[in-house]
Amino acid sequence: MLRASAMTNDTVVNIQAVNGAVSGADIGVQFGAELLYFAESVAAHDDDGLQQARARLLEVAGPTVLVDAAGVAANFQRMVRVADSMGIPVDDMQTELGQQVREELDLFRFASAQYSTN
Repeated sequence: MLRASAMTNDTVVNIQAVNGAVSGADIGVQFGAELLYFAESVAAHDDDGLQQARARLLEVAGPTVLVDAAGVAANFQRMVRVADSMGIPVDDMQTELGQQVREELDLFRFASAQYSTN
């Protein structure tokens, strides 16, 4: 979605940040490195890291960005769980953009990729 949003807004982004490439996280995303650290801490359930990430994001971006980031993270967790529990299928895995993103991010390296349709 980041790539599609960037293309729609004619913005350059480095989607390798999804793989933890902090060096490119700020390309096209204001406070990208701090948001990346925050998101990774949330996803990893890393309480110590999350405390540090929240403090850093608050320091550099302010309370509005911190609250928005927390809201997006919480909403994403909720949407994924609802979709999974209802059996909602993933978007069409055959689209050219989807194939390109999966290859660029090397998503097939994950063991769970065996359950995805190529």
